[in-house]
Amino acid sequence: MLKWALIFAIVAIVAAALGFGGIAGAAAGIAKFLFFLFVVGFVVFLVLGLMAGRKMTR
Repeated sequence: MLKWALIFAIVAIVAAALGFGGIAGAAAGIAKFLFFLFVVGFVVFLVLGLMAGRKMTR
C-alpha cells in the first residue's frame, strides 16, 4: 500500500510540473489517502502484535 502511495505521489509531482493541475490534485489526494490508510493499518497490526506477544509470554 505504501508503494502505491509513493507511485501516486510521483504521478502528482510529474503532473504538477507539466501543468496538469486537476490530475495532480487527484493523484495527490489518492496518495495522501493511501498513506494514512497504511499508517492506520500499521498501528493496528503493531498493537495486535504486541498484545499477542504479551499473551504468549505469560
